[in-house]
Amino acid sequence: MADHTPPDTPAKVQRRGEKARRRARKSRAAAPRKDQRVDVTGGKPEGAVVPAEQSNSGAAAPPTSRRGARRRRGAKARERGVAAKSAQAKSAQAKSGAKAPAKTPDASAPRPAPYFHGPFGQSYAAIDLGTNNCRLLIARPAGDSFVVVDAFSRVVRLGEGLAQTGQLSDAAMERAMGALRICADKLRRRGVALARSVATEACRRATNGPEFIERVRRETGIALDIISAREEARLAVLGCHILIEPGPGPALVFDIGGGSTELVLIEHQDDGGVPLIRDFVSIPYGVVSLTESCRPELDSPQDRAERYAEMRALVDDGFAAFAARIAPLREELVHDHLEHKGGPLRLLGTSGTVTTLASVHLDLPHYDRSAVDGCIVPATSMRAISQRLSSLSVAGRREVACIGRERADLVVAGCAILESILDLWPAARLGVADRGIREGILRSLIGITHNKGGPA
Repeated sequence: MADHTPPDTPAKVQRRGEKARRRARKSRAAAPRKDQRVDVTGGKPEGAVVPAEQSNSGAAAPPTSRRGARRRRGAKARERGVAAKSAQAKSAQAKSGAKAPAKTPDASAPRPAPYFHGPFGQSYAAIDLGTNNCRLLIARPAGDSFVVVDAFSRVVRLGEGLAQTGQLSDAAMERAMGALRICADKLRRRGVALARSVATEACRRATNGPEFIERVRRETGIALDIISAREEARLAVLGCHILIEPGPGPALVFDIGGGSTELVLIEHQDDGGVPLIRDFVSIPYGVVSLTESCRPELDSPQDRAERYAEMRALVDDGFAAFAARIAPLREELVHDHLEHKGGPLRLLGTSGTVTTLASVHLDLPHYDRSAVDGCIVPATSMRAISQRLSSLSVAGRREVACIGRERADLVVAGCAILESILDLWPAARLGVADRGIREGILRSLIGITHNKGGPA
């Protein structure tokens, strides 16, 4: 059959071509480009441009398309502004010959560990492993003094049970090792250039003390030095003597430790340097060893009074020879003071006992080193506090602010030792120092020999 469909006229062919081209343009506009992100929720590609045909048809362009276009135009304008400013700055620097300013470091970016050049940038450290406490101090030199950059202190009771067995117990050594591992970590992190670590009475007396020292070196890298009682006294004086009240004649410095107590009679030099040691004594009674040397504490006022008297008798006996040696000097100083020829007796204590009792005297709600270190307390107040604490039960002492659980069972022994010292050297006032062996070690390492300042 013959095809009767009329042939396409040129006009029809042109119209069909225009329709096909419009459909192709719409399809291309709707398809996402490779550099576009597609909205998976079904909308148009982010930043899609609306084809001219749609805009001319009177339909509103999608809001996202307008915002995308505005964002791109704004970003390009900002880039052009930054580039222009940078070019201007470089041109001005080239004309003036000035160097470009250093970049401001990003506070959020990781920073390399600081490196300090020379002796005044190095860190020094001191570790004092005592019978009751393990203490660390890290500092840097600062003029005639030093600035503390890190510190650590923990009650370890290394000498617990030593009076009965003559050895350091496994539990006590584990407590000390835990504290020393923390110290070793701090030494590494602070990049310490030079350190001295000392062990005192507990390691001096224990038959297994040298074995423990070797274990510490092997497991932590800390080389502890078991120092003599005389060296312990010297370091304590070196660390705290700047707090002694000014005045003529000798002064007495004491350190009530966990396993021993040192008394040091010193005399200041005219040049203001480290005081001279005229005499000293060390007795094997500290707050831990004296507590363990006496009967167990019972819950009756009479028993507590008898136990306190027993403690006083043991300490007085230990001090007897030293008291006899310094008696003529003490009487001379007291006589000169009464005749207005000299100053009063001067006394300075450095220990947990005196800082704790000073806190009670100051009625502090909790321990505050800035309030205690360097304060002066009437001797009568220290005696009254000592006698009151000795009459309380362990539970009653725990309720006293600044004593708590850690010191409740040991503070009475410290009170007994303090009262014996006040009998031996009856000063009207007592200076209190929250510094001692660690500070003495640091001053030795750094080379500070004059009393122009203490730790900042």
